[in-house]
Amino acid sequence: AKGADIVVSVVVNAAQTETILFGKDGVAETLPKDSVFISSATMDPDVARRLAKQLETTGRHYLDAPISGGAQRAAQGELTILASGSPAAFAKARPALDAMAAKLYELGDAAGQGAAFKMINQLLAGVHIAAASEAMAFAAKQGLDIRKVYEVITASAGNSWMFENRMPHVLDGDYTPRSAVEIFVKDLGIIQDMARSARFPVPVSAAALQMFLMTSAAGMGRDDDASVARMYAKVTGVKLPGDK
Repeated sequence: AKGADIVVSVVVNAAQTETILFGKDGVAETLPKDSVFISSATMDPDVARRLAKQLETTGRHYLDAPISGGAQRAAQGELTILASGSPAAFAKARPALDAMAAKLYELGDAAGQGAAFKMINQLLAGVHIAAASEAMAFAAKQGLDIRKVYEVITASAGNSWMFENRMPHVLDGDYTPRSAVEIFVKDLGIIQDMARSARFPVPVSAAALQMFLMTSAAGMGRDDDASVARMYAKVTGVKLPGDK
């Protein structure tokens, strides 16, 4: 980070972000004063606020900027960025944001807002993957042609972006991780922590978390998150493409 105007950090979680910032020879020591740290890991909003406050006391800026879009859209510079931070942080980060984002949402003047928006997205994404996996495995149990099921559902009201995007992995029997099961173990776990603190019930996302946990416990934690369908198949004796 020495000599950089902008550091963009895209890691798995808050703990890794904190190490990058405040660990040995961390960004908080090496980044020049008045430069900006763009934090794009998905994390609890309270942690984002704490990290921002810690960094800002050293004379550097912190932009809370979780991302959505996956590796393909990242490579094309077409991410959706959900950002919040001070006007100074936005001004400093603008060249990087313009290069990376197809859609930039400016969601507030303090860290934590971007993180909170991302957690709402992750609640829906995790639930939709679990629901899509359940539906596809159930269709197989009914003896349906699951390729035809995919064709019908993607043209019907039951479709979701996650169904359309993830279920081809099931159809191809290809669980090379585009986004791993463990990501949703983490993110749906954060949602449970946030909800418990807020005394807010989230039973649907809690059920989805249990399916991701079960899939991880069965040894598929680092496989593609569509592996939840494989877990349903193992539990119910259903055969899916690629099964030995």
